[in-house]
Amino acid sequence: MQATARVPAKVNVRLGVGPLRADGFHELVNVFLAVGLYDTVTVMPADRLRVTCSGDSTDQVPLDAKNLAIRAAALVAERTGRCPSLRIHIEKNIPVAGGMAGGSADAAGTLLACDALWGTGMSRAELLSLCAELGSDVPFALIGGAAIGTGRGERLRPVATTGTFHWVFAIADGGLSTPTVYQEHDRLARGTVDPPSAPAELLAALRHGDAAAMADHLGNDLQPAALSLRSSLADTLEAGTAAGALAALVSGSGPTTAFLVKDQESARHVAAALQRSGTCRMTRIASSPAPGATLVGADCLSDRLT
Repeated sequence: MQATARVPAKVNVRLGVGPLRADGFHELVNVFLAVGLYDTVTVMPADRLRVTCSGDSTDQVPLDAKNLAIRAAALVAERTGRCPSLRIHIEKNIPVAGGMAGGSADAAGTLLACDALWGTGMSRAELLSLCAELGSDVPFALIGGAAIGTGRGERLRPVATTGTFHWVFAIADGGLSTPTVYQEHDRLARGTVDPPSAPAELLAALRHGDAAAMADHLGNDLQPAALSLRSSLADTLEAGTAAGALAALVSGSGPTTAFLVKDQESARHVAAALQRSGTCRMTRIASSPAPGATLVGADCLSDRLT
């Protein structure tokens, strides 16, 4: 018996960071787009709860309770009275510690796969509630598409989009710690932080499928902090812009950098130029919006009982 879910990466086309709240989180306004870079998560019965991993940069993936996928499986088991004796296998395709919510995606995929494997029949609302307990980006990984996230990012409102947006992602060596990036943001801001917002022009560009208009309104309040911690990212951003990208920004907390481009041909050109520039380890081409967590295979307990 096993169940497999496919889960997308995300890019923040607008990440507005507000004041630090009493609970230690920042008030955020996130405009999320799911992009077509996917991890696959497979869960299967085992003698104990453990996680294995394959793919790129897996040496950076924790294989203990720090992994959100393990916490996700344990949470579903706790809520449904199951024994969390599972092996979770993650095939990594989303950059690790790259600001594209790969760990959060794996948690969402684990929730969906565990629900299918055990036949617990949880509703979308119940799954989203569990997602919010696990982390700010986990709910969006479940629903995908395009959405505005408020609060600490977990309260989602779908955003209308038309057409396809094309991206090039430049993958840096190593990762950046999200808490460290937020700490640097707070140091640089020195308390002068305004309430965040989502520009109406950006939402209109998404609604009309207008990449050129969207390029004028991309923004990431964490970008100065990421550049402060990893100054070499400025060279990557410059190389992609010089190659013809419509816009460039650090993806989330970084260090992956994202380049919005006109079309597939432009994406290939920009990706090749970034590779030649020597300012990144590798590049990936993807489009958005993409679907959220999706079951792609299941041989489940409920199937065996019917």
